[in-house]
Amino acid sequence: MSNILVLGGSGFVGRHVCEKLVRAGHRVTVPTRRAVNAAPVQHLPGLTVRQANVHDGHALRQLLPRHDAVVNLVAILHGDEAAFERTHVTLPTILAQACEATGVRRLVHISALGADVRGPSRYQRSKARGEAVLQSAALALTILQPSVIFGAGDRFLNLFAQLQSVFPVMPLAGADTRFQPVWVEDVAQAVVRCLGSDAVARASIGQTIECAGPDVLTLAELVRLAGRYGSRERPVIPLPHSIGRVQAMAMECLPGEPLMSRDNLDSMRVDNVASGRWPGLDSLGIRPASVLAIAPSYLGQRGGRSGLLSLRSGRR
Repeated sequence: MSNILVLGGSGFVGRHVCEKLVRAGHRVTVPTRRAVNAAPVQHLPGLTVRQANVHDGHALRQLLPRHDAVVNLVAILHGDEAAFERTHVTLPTILAQACEATGVRRLVHISALGADVRGPSRYQRSKARGEAVLQSAALALTILQPSVIFGAGDRFLNLFAQLQSVFPVMPLAGADTRFQPVWVEDVAQAVVRCLGSDAVARASIGQTIECAGPDVLTLAELVRLAGRYGSRERPVIPLPHSIGRVQAMAMECLPGEPLMSRDNLDSMRVDNVASGRWPGLDSLGIRPASVLAIAPSYLGQRGGRSGLLSLRSGRR
C-alpha cells in the first residue's frame, strides 16, 4: 500500500484515477482549492481531501511529505498564452522543485498525445514544455500521453450528442482530423499500473507512454457516432479552416467555457494519433477498449450509477 498525492483528482479523469487507486489498496490525498469541488471522490475509503492551492510552491511542500508518489492531472483546454504557461509549464516546474525539496521522486504526469514544442497550438507547445521541465528534474518520472479521452460523463462525445439533439445540422471545423480515442478507464488503469510494485511498473519509469485506443476515426465520424447513439444523428457539414476560425472566435465570446476555441482548431491541424515512437498501453499489460464498443453503453444515458457510486455504497 502506498500514499499517493493526486493533483487534479476531482476532475473527469481524476475521479476514475482515484477510484482505481483506492480499489488497488492505495491511500489517496486530493488537494483542492474548495473542498466542495472534491465531493465526487471525498467518500472513497482511504481518500483524504485537503484544501490547498497546488499552484503555490509552499503549499505543495506542505502536502508532499508522507507521500510515496504524485500523479499530476492538472490541465486546461482553453485559455490565453499566460494561462497555458501557468498550468502546463509553471505548475510542473513548481511541482518538480517541491518533489526535490521533500525527497518524493516518483511522479506520473498526464500530458497529451501530440505534445510538441513546434506544434501548431499553444496547448500542444505548452504541454511539451511541461514535459521537458519534468524530464530535466531528478525524478522517477513516467509521462502518459493520451489521445482524446472518452467515457461516461465526458465533455466530448456527450457534448456532440447534446448538440445534435438541438441543431438540425452540425457545421464542423476540423472534420477530417483523425483521432485515436482512449477510454478513461484505460487511462486510469495505466496510472495504477505505473504505480505498482511489479516489473511492469518499474519498467515504466523514465518512459513516455502513448495512451490511444484501437480505433482511428475522424472528428466527423466521432460526431456521427455521438449522434447515432446519443440522440439523433444529424448531417455533418465540414467547414473550411478559415470559416472554422471565425466560428471558433464567435464561440470564444460566449459566456462560460467555449465549445471550440481557435487554439483547439489549431491543434486539429495535425492528426491526434499514436506515433509509434513510444510504447503504448500494451506495455502496461492493458488492451485498450474500442470507442465503438463503449460509447453506445453511455451516450444518451442519464442518471445511471457509476462504478464510483457503487464503490461508495460498498458494492464491488
